Amino acid sequence: MHDLRALRSEPDAFDAALKRRGLPPQSAEILAEDKVRRDALTALQAHQNRRKNLARDIGQAKRQGQDSTALEAEATQLRDEMAALEARAEAANRRVTALLENLPNILDASVPEGQDETDNVVVKQVGAVRAFAFTPLQHFELGEKLAAMDFPTAAKLAGARFTVLRGALARLERALGQFMLDMHVTHGGYQEMSVPLLVNDAAMYGTDKLPKFAEDSFRTEDGRWLIPTAEVPLTASVAGEIIDRDQLPLRMVALSPCFRSEAGSAGRDVRGMLRQHQFTKVELVSVTLPEESAAEHERMTRCAETILERLGIPYRRVLLCAGDTGFGAAKTYDLEGWLPGQNAWREISSCSNTRDFQARRMNARYRAEKGPEHVHTLNGSGLAVGRTLIAVLENYQNEDGSVEIPEVLHPYMGGVTRLT
Repeated sequence: MHDLRALRSEPDAFDAALKRRGLPPQSAEILAEDKVRRDALTALQAHQNRRKNLARDIGQAKRQGQDSTALEAEATQLRDEMAALEARAEAANRRVTALLENLPNILDASVPEGQDETDNVVVKQVGAVRAFAFTPLQHFELGEKLAAMDFPTAAKLAGARFTVLRGALARLERALGQFMLDMHVTHGGYQEMSVPLLVNDAAMYGTDKLPKFAEDSFRTEDGRWLIPTAEVPLTASVAGEIIDRDQLPLRMVALSPCFRSEAGSAGRDVRGMLRQHQFTKVELVSVTLPEESAAEHERMTRCAETILERLGIPYRRVLLCAGDTGFGAAKTYDLEGWLPGQNAWREISSCSNTRDFQARRMNARYRAEKGPEHVHTLNGSGLAVGRTLIAVLENYQNEDGSVEIPEVLHPYMGGVTRLT
């Protein structure tokens, strides 16, 4: 959510920021509705003061035996007008909120201009891309050769975009999640959390998933939502709180199933595990002081990079351009892992600084010297477990279809060092 006071003081800057997102000016319409609301509230206050004085005058007239009929009629009229003013203010406030809640975050000045992913900027590339003496297979081809990745059974159980993993491959997925958690807790200083997989409207709204992205999520018949990522319950855990300054930053991590309807991605990555309705992810969330969020963004991204480096997966850090930065983010780094089977770089993590955008929606604040101020929130994948599994399969494959297990995962695999 945007700061309405800032919009009032600098409407041209607000419109210029939206223009970077490819959106038309919005400030005039918002401020017009805001004026209706403020004018109604000002009139309401004047009516309240007049009605208070009338109550005093009516009482005095009655005590002195004077006729108070005219005063009482005016009081009745004021009551009716006050009800109308309250309704007008509330309606204008709803219209202002509806306009603001559907507008994306203001981009950081360092975000490059651009329309889509082709305009993103590669910040760095780490790790040597392996030269294969054979044509590398894609992950689903390897999974099927290993008889460990079963799409027909998943389709029978749940339909398209689901996967059943078997045996050592299922254990490898679990090993990756446990390894990531251990790294982030032991070396990254994150507190491990176990969170609900079902959340209410307030949690989804506060983390900017509602109302704009309702169609991309699954909703239960009782009105709750399956989490699209653990970002939602982790970040919403501070909703409505006023946090002591010395408690910040808060750093939280959770390994959870995630659920997405992928309504906006029909036809994309239909083969394999790249784009699923259900997947597992390690989510990183930080809650910080405003002046520390930029440094925290770099720190969080570095924590995610460390996982890829320890696994020996070549990757590159990409700064998303204006047209590709997500709705709630002020700035986003994507980490793209190299997939030799696809001969392509594919997103394996996304780390975003939302600044106070989410905090305003959920009213999450800290105790500042001059009174409570909104915190900044950040979120990132540390990493997407399924996509990391894909990267391991494709980068560590052998010509016979077997797959070596990265050494750092050996302690999690019960002695298994190769998938055959």
